[in-house]
Amino acid sequence: MAGDAGVRARILSEEPEHQPPFFAMFGQRWERYFPMQDPPDYEPKPEASILAVVRRLNHDPLAVVYDVLLSDEGRGLLYVPFLNFTDGSLDAVREMMVHPRTVFGLADGGAHVGTISDASATTTTITHWGRDRESGRLPLPWLIRFLTRAPAEAVGLLDRGLVERGKKADLVVFDLDALGASRPQIHWDLPASGRRFLQRATGYRAIVVSGEVTYRDGASTGALPGRLVRGQS
Repeated sequence: MAGDAGVRARILSEEPEHQPPFFAMFGQRWERYFPMQDPPDYEPKPEASILAVVRRLNHDPLAVVYDVLLSDEGRGLLYVPFLNFTDGSLDAVREMMVHPRTVFGLADGGAHVGTISDASATTTTITHWGRDRESGRLPLPWLIRFLTRAPAEAVGLLDRGLVERGKKADLVVFDLDALGASRPQIHWDLPASGRRFLQRATGYRAIVVSGEVTYRDGASTGALPGRLVRGQS
């Protein structure tokens, strides 16, 4: 078993034949690696990094990583933020969000399902930027429009994104205090036993599509009123 002290020592003594992708990108820059918390912290402090743990415990970095990944019966994960986190904060993301020409969207949700979980982006946008961030929080009404009406207008779907008579009745009802996303979990349920991350959310009371409740308190009602959206010819 991987948790056995002898097995652990042998594994840590081995040299890898191939560098994992993130190691190839970052090398052993342990300040960029963080144990994934539950619920996740997508803007972690430097003192939460693998480097900080190594310094506190005076342990080998790979041993710390090994133990993190072996936690929770082998379901432990590492969070490795990059690109918009180069200075150790998401201030650059906030600057982009509030720019008048920014339109929120996510087109990568199905591309790297074994590496990241993008499904929680909207939940995290509301909780992190509207409720939890220590500074620089954004007003909830602004965030709601940022996630709904603004992108709908940008792509010409003018019948949605507003609670108004005559508009398409797509609604999300949530409890802000209970809203959150759990730590992603790996499932091997794709064709050929392919893996993907799934991430559960809490606090959503109802999902309404075209006036029909499709989910209530996280459970499907079985209603499937959604239809393929086609562009105007």
